[in-house]
Amino acid sequence: MASSVPVDDDIESNPLLQDFDFPPFDVVEAKHVRPGIRALLKKLEGDLDELEKTVEPSWPKLVEPLEKIVDRLYVVWGVVNHLKAVKDTAELRAAIEEVQPEIVKFQLRLGQSKPIYNAFKAIKESPDWQLLSEARKRIVDAQIKEAVLNGVSLEDDKREQFNKIQQELERLSQKFSENVLDATKKFEKLITDKNEIDGLPATALGLAAQSAVSKGHENATAENGPWMITLDAPSFISVMQHARNRALREEVYRAYVTRASSGDLDNTPIINQILKLRLEKAKLLNYNNYAEVSMATKMATVDKAEELLEKLRSASWNAAVQDVEDLKSYSKSQGAPEANNLSHWDMSFWSERLRESKYDINEEELRPYFSFSKVMDGLFNLAKILFGIDIEPADGLVPVWNKDVRFYCVKDSSGSPIAYFYFDPYSRPSEKRGGAWMGEVVSRSRILSRNGTTSRLPIAHMVCNQTPPFGDKPSLMTFREVETVFHEFGHALQHMLTKQDEGLVAGIRGIEWDAVELPSQFMENWCYHRDTLLSIAKHYETGESLPEEVYLKLLAARTFRAGSLSLRQIKFASLDLELHTKYIPDGSESVYDVDQRVSRKTQVIPPLPEDRFLCAFNHIFAGGYAAGYYSYKWAEVLSADAFSAFEDAGLEDNKAVKETGHKFRETILALGGGKAPLEVFVEFRGREPSPEALLRHNGLLPATA
Repeated sequence: MASSVPVDDDIESNPLLQDFDFPPFDVVEAKHVRPGIRALLKKLEGDLDELEKTVEPSWPKLVEPLEKIVDRLYVVWGVVNHLKAVKDTAELRAAIEEVQPEIVKFQLRLGQSKPIYNAFKAIKESPDWQLLSEARKRIVDAQIKEAVLNGVSLEDDKREQFNKIQQELERLSQKFSENVLDATKKFEKLITDKNEIDGLPATALGLAAQSAVSKGHENATAENGPWMITLDAPSFISVMQHARNRALREEVYRAYVTRASSGDLDNTPIINQILKLRLEKAKLLNYNNYAEVSMATKMATVDKAEELLEKLRSASWNAAVQDVEDLKSYSKSQGAPEANNLSHWDMSFWSERLRESKYDINEEELRPYFSFSKVMDGLFNLAKILFGIDIEPADGLVPVWNKDVRFYCVKDSSGSPIAYFYFDPYSRPSEKRGGAWMGEVVSRSRILSRNGTTSRLPIAHMVCNQTPPFGDKPSLMTFREVETVFHEFGHALQHMLTKQDEGLVAGIRGIEWDAVELPSQFMENWCYHRDTLLSIAKHYETGESLPEEVYLKLLAARTFRAGSLSLRQIKFASLDLELHTKYIPDGSESVYDVDQRVSRKTQVIPPLPEDRFLCAFNHIFAGGYAAGYYSYKWAEVLSADAFSAFEDAGLEDNKAVKETGHKFRETILALGGGKAPLEVFVEFRGREPSPEALLRHNGLLPATA
């Protein structure tokens, strides 16, 4: 006995297994993952055995124990995956890779549990069905549908095949995103001659010098270099937009669109394998293709999604063609030798120059007006006006994973805490993945209440990749970064302001995927709202407000190249649907042929023949957007239409804005997944959604309308 004591000891002290309200992000390490997750799975398997033995078609005997199992796994595995995204190490990766199949195996067992499935069906068929609340009906229906999509009704050999496919898909997705990350990290270009990076703004030079320092050039400075260019978003974007050196732009662009497409990081075979397995999975479940499986749990159908994309595509095409003409004539007027033959690496550069000349807006010159702390103050003030909540800093109350992470408490009008969130704002290319996202740490739940009287409060995290503070300068944001923070905060609000106590449909849980972007895109609209923007935009040194004429230019610039930007999203969405509806793996057409074919209808300048952007398309091969990328546009229609309710009420009328904000909070933000999103929308807006507001905001409505 004695010899095994230390191991038990380790399990007892494993931070992942502690009973925590706020995760111990500061002490979880790679070494805790294998023993912690395995001990957790062992316990949950015991709980599941017990549930299957004692299950009855009633809430206390079915849903409550089930929610406890689902939640525990979600929270602990969530902590591990969150750390991988913000603090990636080789050890953590290896540990996750090793236990991932065991997690998937447990999830499959849970998703395919016949006793649980039968109990849910019995609830649905019982005479008491009509007495259930709408939220509970949604839970039952969702559980039945999920079980079927998880293969519960498959015969033994087919179920085994299905499970093998699921395991393999999980592994391939993980590998896909690791290859993208590694390929992105792999490209480094050291520049020692300042002429080669002419045009790059000071922030970009500072970042490039910082990258050089981290790679061992310890004397690098923003002024004198050397400078390290990488494919990390802040570095890549600033080169594409500002570098006058066309050869540099071309080199960086080509590196970017061929990421993860060669050598041992080549994602091509992974893409083919993923598409093949998804199709097999769809056929096993009696669907024609994977898009139908994906849409089974969404608002849209394949036809409806295609119809919307075509409507938006035809509204955007002429405007996009005009955008390219405008760039040609502008670059010609500037004496650019490439004017008659603009290529992909010229578009962002000349767009920025044209934007500057047309609206006289230089993204970089705006940065001093958007200091991180002012932006957050303005955002929180807006949340107070619209939704009647107070957000207070609570740094130091809970453990965090990096010293830059901020922690906040959300209080209602009576001063009681109703939610908490973490915010990790700055880019850390060596360990943090790019992009921005919001995730749940724990969701609101009556069953998981600590004291048996009040529901457990929701906790979220928001992650962005802004330019960090540099020297004695605070973090100064681009306008795009400001929009991104508003966007992620919209997601967080829907998670945090839920009034739904059924944990399985609280916050963003149980909301159809194509409706989930509604609150996030809705919040972005406020970045163009005069009072909101001017309350944020104060020069960090002088305190002066953003000049009125600059605000008006920002507003005008909002529809700048709207046709091109709209087409870009439509291209991604159409390509995604095409690959998941009509593409035949190992057929006569390669995925790159499909890309070229779809691009002919959705891109004014066709992609390079060697373009391999699909190899880095994390959204559909490693994220949740497979046959779902259209949902960005779908939700944009919903969010623009929702914002137009405020326009109708009168944006200058404070009382009307507060009333409409209250209504938005009580419907879109409060109801969670407890009500069908179309019904929630109608309850807020008084009618079904229409794409008109979106086209109007983008300046794409024909003059007659």
